[in-house]
Amino acid sequence: MFDKFKNDDDEGMVEEKAQESENMDSSFKVEPLTEIGISELMGKRAKLEEAMDYVGLMIKNLKEKRTLLEKDIEEESVDIKNLKEKLQKVSEYIDEENRGIKELTKKRQQVENEADEVGSIIKSLQEKLVGVDKVIDNEGSKVKKIKESRDSIDG
Repeated sequence: MFDKFKNDDDEGMVEEKAQESENMDSSFKVEPLTEIGISELMGKRAKLEEAMDYVGLMIKNLKEKRTLLEKDIEEESVDIKNLKEKLQKVSEYIDEENRGIKELTKKRQQVENEADEVGSIIKSLQEKLVGVDKVIDNEGSKVKKIKESRDSIDG
């Protein structure tokens, strides 16, 4: 991933310098690469490249984890929105039921009032019937007395 940051020109320069040192006049003593530390430097560079590759893998893994986390959060968000919609529907249902209960209470009160009116009418009619019954009883008694007095005269 970080290979794009690696400078190929630097490697070429190291190789060119090594060739130049070989081509130099043999009167100069050429020290082996290990004595001047180039091989150590190259080893360090290789380790740094490995570390960069490792960091690249870590970044890739972090991106994958973040992507999964984003997906999980989005799924939770959808689930919560669905739950919220369901709860809203339940709330609307409860409100509708409360309105229905108020209407039923109002209707029940009307029926109860009508029942009270019917009860009053029945009581009034009952009182009238009792009055009629008394009148009939009184008239019956008068008729009976008249009959008895006639029977005693005829008798």
